[in-house]
Amino acid sequence: MKNKKRWKKIIPFILVLFIFIFLNNTSLLTKERTVKPLILAHRGLGQTFPMEGIEADTCTASRIYEPEHPYLENTIPSMEAAFDAGADLVELDIKPTKDGQFAVFHDWTLGCRTNVQGMVMDYTMEELKNIDIGYGYTADKGATYPFRGKGMGLMPSLSEVLSTFPDSSFLIHIKSSDAKEGAQLAEYLQNLPEEHLSKLTVYGDDAPISTLKAQLPSLRVMSKATLKSCLVSYTGASWTGYIPSVCRNTQLHIPEKYARYLWGWPDKFLNRMDSVNTRVIVVAGNGGWSEGFDSEQDLERLPADYSGGLWTNRVDLIAPALKLGDLKP
Repeated sequence: MKNKKRWKKIIPFILVLFIFIFLNNTSLLTKERTVKPLILAHRGLGQTFPMEGIEADTCTASRIYEPEHPYLENTIPSMEAAFDAGADLVELDIKPTKDGQFAVFHDWTLGCRTNVQGMVMDYTMEELKNIDIGYGYTADKGATYPFRGKGMGLMPSLSEVLSTFPDSSFLIHIKSSDAKEGAQLAEYLQNLPEEHLSKLTVYGDDAPISTLKAQLPSLRVMSKATLKSCLVSYTGASWTGYIPSVCRNTQLHIPEKYARYLWGWPDKFLNRMDSVNTRVIVVAGNGGWSEGFDSEQDLERLPADYSGGLWTNRVDLIAPALKLGDLKP
């Protein structure tokens, strides 16, 4: 009898709590979003490759699909093509050079894509300008090399990129886990005008990002630590509508596999992050290897009328598809 009375008191409380959580997190009652999705072009517009069997040391240049365009990743022409196609934001990778600059290049070593061996830090920026970054690309297991001889002089410095696109937005990836690179980047970025700096976001390993943030506290940054801290805190507290301070002024890269479990996903969550100056980017799959939304079929997996950010390796295909309204219910 006592148990029945106890349950009579508990059930209404649980019901009220459930209704509160639903009403506080449903996108049906949130402010309507009228913006178009923000398109992040990964490495600009580059050659793509199958993701199956990818490991950390896989030479992806040796397994590209048959080329459908003439661009090589992380180059000025590839970035220009990405922005022209409709990218709102371009991601690029940086490595320190022998003479204290930052070169824009992805791989740990040069042997996969180029005609030289070693690491970026073994060369000056001037020397890197003389290598062929298209040398190693092949779509037919080495029978032909369609970009060999066409990548001479195309590796840019970070300063070259930012001076070429002073009004554009970039996501800069520090590839190293060395805190000194965060300090080096901070020293360079602090000389930029505030209006230019506000268009930049930097992400990477915890140590360099923590160092960078300490020197440039107003800069939007992201690392595994900042991402985990925000999402764990959000999961624990934000069913109430509270937005943890660790979720402010940052960027969140959320795998599509997990996005649906966030309180208020999609529109209420996106509105909450907008209110604290945090950018949300959805990446395809489980977020393991920079999978992107790279075809019209991929877009069908996003929520109807999705208006957050999305990660793509084929902005030339995705931006036109979005303009045609492929995210409608």
